[in-house]
Amino acid sequence: MKKSFKLAGLVMISAIVLQCKKQNETVSSTPDHTDTTSTVVDDPKQEKDSVEVPKKDTIVKVERPTVSIKSNSDYSAWPMKGNDSLRKVFLNTYKGEELHNILALNRLDRKNMGQADTLIVPNKLESNFLAYSPFPEYVEAMTSIPKIAFFSYPIQAYALYENGKLVKWGPTSMGSKAHQTTRGLHFTNWKGKEVISTVSDEWKLKWNFNIANQEGIGWHQYSMPGYPASHSCLRLLEEDAKWMYDWGDQWVLNKGGATVRAKGNPVIVYGDYPWGQRRPWKKLMDDPKANDISEEQLTEIVTPFLAEIKKQQDNRVKVLDEVKKEKEQAKQQQDTAKPKTTI
Repeated sequence: MKKSFKLAGLVMISAIVLQCKKQNETVSSTPDHTDTTSTVVDDPKQEKDSVEVPKKDTIVKVERPTVSIKSNSDYSAWPMKGNDSLRKVFLNTYKGEELHNILALNRLDRKNMGQADTLIVPNKLESNFLAYSPFPEYVEAMTSIPKIAFFSYPIQAYALYENGKLVKWGPTSMGSKAHQTTRGLHFTNWKGKEVISTVSDEWKLKWNFNIANQEGIGWHQYSMPGYPASHSCLRLLEEDAKWMYDWGDQWVLNKGGATVRAKGNPVIVYGDYPWGQRRPWKKLMDDPKANDISEEQLTEIVTPFLAEIKKQQDNRVKVLDEVKKEKEQAKQQQDTAKPKTTI
C-alpha cells in the first residue's frame, strides 16, 4: 500500500460490454461455509472511449462501446460483472502470484472471483504481499509479546506480529451479520489439520486453529466470497491457514486434559463492518490509504488487554519450564528403572 507509480499512457484492450447499472451493496447473512452472491457499488458508467489499463505496454484496437477503467496513483478498478471480454483480458494479463495477490486484496479466492463486479488492482504489483499491508510495520507497545494476532472487522483482514514486528497479513471472511465473531481478547488453544464443524457435519475445516473453545470459534481455510460470511469463525485462504497452523502455539492442559494449565497466543478481534455499505477496499479508489491502520490506532486497540496478555504470557513461560523439568525427571526415573545386565 505504500508504493505507487504514474501510468505511462493509455493502453487499448478489446472489450465488448453490457450496460452496467450502479447498485447499492448488499451483504448476505449466511451460515458458515455457505456461498451466496451479493452486489457491490462502483461500476463505472460506459463511455465511448479508450480503456486505460496499467501494467501492460501493448495497444490493441477496440470495438465500441468501451468501459473506462478508473485509476488513481496506486490502484485501478476493473468493472468485471457482465463483461466477459474484459474478464478474459484480465485473466490473460494477470496470472499466478499476481492474480492471487489481486484476489487477496479483494478478499476473494479463485473460486469466488465471479462474485466480484469490480476488482481493485494495484498499478504496481509486488511479489511481497507485505507491501500492500494496511497494518503498521512495527508497534512499540507490543515488543514484549512474542506472538499476537489481530482480526479486523472493519477491513476484513488479519495481521500477525512477533515482538512488535509485522510478519504476515492477509484477507479473512469473519462472522456474518447474523453470526458475528465475538470481539475482544482470545487465546489460541487446540488445532487440527481437518476437523468437522459442530454446526454441520458437511463443513470440513482444514488447518483449523481454535481460539474460543466453548463457542467453537477458530481460524481455518474455507470459501472466501469477499464479505463477512462465516458462522462466527475466521475464514482464511488455504495457504494462509496452513502457515498460521504452524505459526500458532497450542494451550497446555493439566493431566487428564480437564483444565487449562497455560493458554496459547493472544488473538484480538476488533471493530465493526460497514454492513450494507460500500466494501472497505473499494474506498482505495478514493484514497489509497483509506484502509490503513496507524501504530497509534493499533496501540489503542491492544492497550486494554496488555495486562491480561502479560499475565497469561508469564504463566505460559513458567508452565513450559515446569513441563520441561517434569519430562527430564520422568526420563531419569525411566532410565533408573531399567534392569541392569552383567556380563
